[in-house]
Amino acid sequence: MDTRPILVVDDDEDLRKAIADTLHRKGYATVSAGNGREALERIDEGGLRLVVTDIRMPAMDGMTLLREARKRNPRLPFLLVTAFGTVSQAVEAVKEGAVDYLLKPFTAEVLLEKVGSAQPEEGSLQKEDSGLVTQNPAMLEILEMARGVARSDVSVVITGESGTGKELLARYIHKNSPRHALPLVTVNCASIPETLLESELFGHEKGAFTGASQRRIGKFEMAHQSSLLLDEIAEMRTSLQAKLLRVLQEKEVERLGSNRPVSVDFRLIATTNRNLQGEVSSGRFREDLYYRINVVPIHLPPLRDRKEDIPLLVDHFGREVTGRLGMPPKRFSPGALEALTSRSWKGNVRELKNVIERAVVLARPSVLEAGDLFLGQGPEEMPDKADSPAVPVRGLRAMEKEAILETLKQTGGNRTRTARILGISVRTLRNKLKEYDHVSGEKVAAWERLAS
Repeated sequence: MDTRPILVVDDDEDLRKAIADTLHRKGYATVSAGNGREALERIDEGGLRLVVTDIRMPAMDGMTLLREARKRNPRLPFLLVTAFGTVSQAVEAVKEGAVDYLLKPFTAEVLLEKVGSAQPEEGSLQKEDSGLVTQNPAMLEILEMARGVARSDVSVVITGESGTGKELLARYIHKNSPRHALPLVTVNCASIPETLLESELFGHEKGAFTGASQRRIGKFEMAHQSSLLLDEIAEMRTSLQAKLLRVLQEKEVERLGSNRPVSVDFRLIATTNRNLQGEVSSGRFREDLYYRINVVPIHLPPLRDRKEDIPLLVDHFGREVTGRLGMPPKRFSPGALEALTSRSWKGNVRELKNVIERAVVLARPSVLEAGDLFLGQGPEEMPDKADSPAVPVRGLRAMEKEAILETLKQTGGNRTRTARILGISVRTLRNKLKEYDHVSGEKVAAWERLAS
């Protein structure tokens, strides 16, 4: 059962109390605010199930409250209360994201019916099984198109900058396809050396080359009756592109060291952060393969072109990391969200995720401000690669470990105080120390001696 309170907002104290009493009798918890500004402060504290607000109020009306609240938490449902003369405003509010409106005067039954059915609007957020969190109209159209394409068996090429979610969309297509019963088979063409990629795709027989001590099934065969994702396909050398084209045309593959063809039936999904047409023009990508695989092209826009998604993603990643680490919830202030929204995000959603995870792990307040985001360490402030040596970027696990060990040092090895400062349980802290012991081979006791 959802025990989060409903926020009732109205400058009319009698009506505010009447609504709250009606909700209480039905078992709902409530909190109240006498105007929009008070309501916004309460919304900033988080943990609300629903907002029921009058439209006409002094200081800040219900429409302004709706718009400001959606900047902070786009998932929070709003139910507008209006008199007959402002029905047009209520209708406009629904277009802007309110889930419904109540027309004065209304009965207790109507109020409870509206509250009971109030859920976030379906069109504003489509995460579902795609893993893609968005309310951007262009992205929502892409997801709808991808769902339709998934039912067919045509090849799909997904383009977009690094970090936009190309692999997530590929998995979404596979999951909604008739081939979803078998796992998606993936090959990252950029991370596998050229000399090994052919063996990875085609497989090999025992003794096919030095080091081939046993038969190995390739990715083409593994993807039989499933889908094959070739991630960063533009990184594949042209000689291997020719062999891929033949597999797609003949629907059969020969392992290295064998002359016996094996029939394969798979659906191809490819991704790239390059302009494939440009790669064709430059001779780095075969034109015949391009036309063979580019049946349905899908381009994912960069995060800077869908900034309305940033508050959604911030909330999603914040909840994800606190849940994974057993930490209490953390929120991001309006100033922090403004700082995040104003950036161009060259690394797109992947970069945003790293920033949020780093801030949640390293910053101690429960409400994070712009200064807690460590934005000065992001790619936009990195020196140009041509002018300076590459600087390794530490991962989340390394920063998490550093934060825990540094806090242990500050507390003289006191686990209880360390856990309280970090906002995690002692059990979580103990498990983390055991994890570091397992990874590094050092003893937890050694960490505590270091801390002392």
